[in-house]
Amino acid sequence: MNCLKKLFHKTLYVISLVTLVSCSGDSEAIQQKAKSIEQTAKEIINAKSIRNDSTNQQPDCSWQNIKFTISNNQGNNDEQGGNNVIIFNPKSKELDFKVSLGLNHKIYAKDLQGKLLKQYIPKSFSEIIDDENAQLDGKKPIAAINADYIDPEHKPQGLNVSRGVEYSGIFKNKRSSFGISGGKPETRKATIQIGKRKTPILNYNLVGGNGRFYQQGKFKDICKDLGEYACSQETSRSLVAITEKGYVILLVNNANNEQTLYPSMFDDVLTGISRNYCLGKIQEGMLFDGGWSTGLYFDNRIYVENFNPIGSVFLIYKK
Repeated sequence: MNCLKKLFHKTLYVISLVTLVSCSGDSEAIQQKAKSIEQTAKEIINAKSIRNDSTNQQPDCSWQNIKFTISNNQGNNDEQGGNNVIIFNPKSKELDFKVSLGLNHKIYAKDLQGKLLKQYIPKSFSEIIDDENAQLDGKKPIAAINADYIDPEHKPQGLNVSRGVEYSGIFKNKRSSFGISGGKPETRKATIQIGKRKTPILNYNLVGGNGRFYQQGKFKDICKDLGEYACSQETSRSLVAITEKGYVILLVNNANNEQTLYPSMFDDVLTGISRNYCLGKIQEGMLFDGGWSTGLYFDNRIYVENFNPIGSVFLIYKK
């Protein structure tokens, strides 16, 4: 905050000098101009101060099962923030999970020889979450996020498994994936790793991704890994993180202003969210497809959707 004040005081000084020169000796005009500039500077400082005070947000440990919020890049609640956030507990008995994709037939369908059908077509985020394949036991999802990358033939690129049935692409053993295990709710576990898990039940619901920025609790700025374009220009982000307590954070940032989220800032925003909701330290983190492919849905509202077809979507249901 001290640096901010110094910056505005210096700016005020420079602008005042320019005003003094331009007013040609009119002392009354000079005084009025100076007061106006000073008041504007104070208002800007106060606005910044109010936003900074949000870093003192009191933790909310009372949430249960699943929660949606909007945060700034410090992870604090801010309706003007650029981060659309869903946090949930994989072990909740109130929740269930599924993966869906762009298919031109019913998911899990087989041909007459008993072979799994995999006829992919381009579908937008809203089309995937609204079609019949997105339902689970007749219910529509309460939440969804875009996930895997898509190839030119509209196939998913990475490892995708929907309730034990695999729909994967050519990078399934080379890229990381996020998943929620099967079994009883109290034993469910969220994982992020490359390739299939050794324990079969961990492969029950998986979605592909790429770009690991947390591994075993250590953060890495992956800007160089992404390249200049994906790091600095194609800035709509979709990501997932897992905490030491087993909670999951889903986040989509679609901002193109001061709320843009760059890879170096992932640690700040996720640490802030985790602190504010008592989730524990971040252990694992990964990107989903970004740019024109990001999408996030919660409680009958699409908060983010872009133009590109989607490789896969991770879905959450309330029982």
